[in-house]
Amino acid sequence: MAESVLQLDPCDNVVVALKPLKAGTIVRYGDHSCTVTEDIPAKHKLAIAHLAPGDFIFLYGMVVGEAVQAIPRGGLISTRTIRHRAGEYTATRLPVSFPLPDPAPWSARTFMGYHRADGQVGTRNYWIVLPLVFCENRNVDRMREALEEELGYGGSHNSYRSHVRQLVQHQASGNGQRTEDPTHVCADRVFPNIDGIRFLTHEGGCGGTRQDAQALCGLLAGYIHHPNVAGATVLSLGCQNAQASMLLDELRARDPEMTKPVLVFDQQKSGRESALMTRALDETFAALVKANQVTRTSAPLSALTIGLKCGGSDGFSGISANPTLGYLSDLLGGLGGKTLLSEFPELHGVEQELINRCATDALAQRFYDLMHAYQARARAVHSGFEMNPSPGNIEDGLTTDAIKSAGAARKGGVAPVRDVLDFPQYATTPGLNLLCTPGNDVECVTAQAGAGANLVLFTTGLGTPTGNPVAPVIKISTNSTLAERMADIIDFDAGGIVSGETTIPACAEKLLDLCIGVASGECFTKAESLGQNDFIPWKRGVSL
Repeated sequence: MAESVLQLDPCDNVVVALKPLKAGTIVRYGDHSCTVTEDIPAKHKLAIAHLAPGDFIFLYGMVVGEAVQAIPRGGLISTRTIRHRAGEYTATRLPVSFPLPDPAPWSARTFMGYHRADGQVGTRNYWIVLPLVFCENRNVDRMREALEEELGYGGSHNSYRSHVRQLVQHQASGNGQRTEDPTHVCADRVFPNIDGIRFLTHEGGCGGTRQDAQALCGLLAGYIHHPNVAGATVLSLGCQNAQASMLLDELRARDPEMTKPVLVFDQQKSGRESALMTRALDETFAALVKANQVTRTSAPLSALTIGLKCGGSDGFSGISANPTLGYLSDLLGGLGGKTLLSEFPELHGVEQELINRCATDALAQRFYDLMHAYQARARAVHSGFEMNPSPGNIEDGLTTDAIKSAGAARKGGVAPVRDVLDFPQYATTPGLNLLCTPGNDVECVTAQAGAGANLVLFTTGLGTPTGNPVAPVIKISTNSTLAERMADIIDFDAGGIVSGETTIPACAEKLLDLCIGVASGECFTKAESLGQNDFIPWKRGVSL
């Protein structure tokens, strides 16, 4: 049957099984047919040519593996029969261009967002509380327990809740409102225009390299500068590597006018913990009163910055959900918005394709250098990009890193690469940006939010609950079976592309409609509803 396999490029010598295939089944692709010689699971690949040891495997028109034993025509491609192999690449670009979707039908569309003084527009209005060093995690947690419940965001009791309750009562009395019983626990939000207070604990800030401390400060500055953030409370011990001055310098590099309130509290200068906490709560509460005055107003889609991510990928990722993101990325770039393609270990094998799409020779060289430096760090600890695929990836058809990368790169569409960023840089250039991050789900999404992504689109074939404290993460399933089985974490189903019920452009436009709804606060993602606020800073070690 024509719909049982898919040949992704005329040059490919393998095809993808769209359903389980029994030995003896005749499959057709284009004007050709092939008899299956052994059972082939759905999402896996079968050879459509006789392959000898040493022959290259081609998928998406590029090298994705090398045969290690003879594979008959109609045979299974597996870790037993092939090994990782990727095409060579250089920093020299051979400029290419591809037809892009017409953005005109979307040019008048808007979303309702929070306009910031620096010109950015948020999809949420958060206040963040963060430590400069792990020594302050406990105090951040105590602030979380005190603030969340009393301000109507959920939480649990601790000794500082009564202090916040008094602040709430004083605020209510000052506004001429009825003063509640001081033992009352707020059921409603005290600040209706603030979507939440986010508490970003981490294990860094001291004891590592100075470069780690600088990168952490850059990342935290990105979160403070983030359009979804109204301001920040920062707790410092005082003696750590990640100094408050370093954080503020990184913030000035992103926001020279320092347009947001940043409240910094040093425990060693404060003396007793109670003095630190009381002052931090008092000043944070006063800042929340001002942050609550901001309301949503209309904004163009060009104000959106969207992170493109995949995790728990399967053999359908590069066929359905990832190309959907690619089409949406091209569409948003045409409107003047920004998209971030990350996960550099999962771009191994498609380097030359991306280099050819770089808008300038300087960008091509920068991408080349970042990829080589990352690979060298992995080699230094006897690892490599080829070790990126997880057992779940392999079981569901992503046999080599190059196969995984070929599908993962589809998230970036076909538009030119307008900028290349190293972690933890902030995205400022409209269009497609390449951002150096690991493939690790939480480290990558953490970095994308730190680069300014006010939405993240996250494709998955196996399912993952990953979320982020400040950026809504929209989960897109590659197959309808997953969307039904894990409906509590999946926001959008792209499986109709595999079954032939819809097309990539139609699916992408439907997804963009959902993005507008989420950006406007009309609906919330499953990760937000579940309180999945994952935050893991990358320490620039070997994380794949």
